[in-house]
Amino acid sequence: MKKRAVVALGGNAILRGNEAGTIAQQEKNVTDTLENLVHLIKDGYELVLTHGNGPQVGNILMRNDAGEQLYRIAPMPLNICVADSQGGIGFMMERMMRNVLNKHHIDKNVISMVTLVEINENDPAFQAPSKRIGKVYNKEEADRLWQQKGWEFKSTSKSKGGYRRVVPSPMPVDIVNKQIIRQLLENGNIVIAAGGGGIPVYFDENNDVRTLDAVIDKDMASSLLATNIDADELYILTDVPFIYKDFGLETQEKLEFLDYADTLKHLENGTFAEGTMEPKIQACLNFIKNGGSKCVITEATKLEDKHYGSKITREYDDEEKIDCD
Repeated sequence: MKKRAVVALGGNAILRGNEAGTIAQQEKNVTDTLENLVHLIKDGYELVLTHGNGPQVGNILMRNDAGEQLYRIAPMPLNICVADSQGGIGFMMERMMRNVLNKHHIDKNVISMVTLVEINENDPAFQAPSKRIGKVYNKEEADRLWQQKGWEFKSTSKSKGGYRRVVPSPMPVDIVNKQIIRQLLENGNIVIAAGGGGIPVYFDENNDVRTLDAVIDKDMASSLLATNIDADELYILTDVPFIYKDFGLETQEKLEFLDYADTLKHLENGTFAEGTMEPKIQACLNFIKNGGSKCVITEATKLEDKHYGSKITREYDDEEKIDCD
């Protein structure tokens, strides 16, 4: 039987932390990552690829700011900027995937989709914006923008005396495009969707689509998408090959095989770093709780390794553990 998987690209899958972010660098990183998915395609997996957009949408917002200040170009709202990033990154990923498939003589179509993700307009996150976006401003600039546009700001530890805009990060409740994504998969296509967590939307009393300034966690959206399309597996690609208990401390311990109950205990005990690994773990737990069979967190280059990644399943898979050891 065919298996269906959602693969979430993040971190150095697109842009390394020490790079300038040129298109040549991003294309190479994406190509290197996609090469590691070829074995899944050859094994008959139906694939949906999702991706982050942090650096890219931040750059779009800075272009917005520069255009308004220097040339009086009307700035676009955050939802349009997220859509811009979905289109740009999606095109790059589609082109690189087509080239990888061509290299391996695989006849498959690829489509990238601007994806709407439904949120609850009354989500508590709107009362406590926390997600930093865009450029760093000084106190005077931040105060001016707060008065002019109503933007909220928080100080940033990376730039003394600097402030960045913060927006809500509500939980996704539905993938608006889920039916067409499912149909595309069933027709043999590789789909690129839910980039940057998707464009946050809600439906008003007339069932019209409305937007709010917010960003959705990419891994949470990927988990929900995987559930919505009845995926068997969820892969979250990051910059470490495994997840660890007490990461960075003397007590650090690699966690390779986990079941739902033990993972939940680790999460409740604060084992995983808040804001980095913690939301990835929560995304995995959501997927498993809602019917998924396996979630893997690893680095892209480890996917073909027999010992790859940290695996979370509903219950311990003793046979897989024996095979991998």
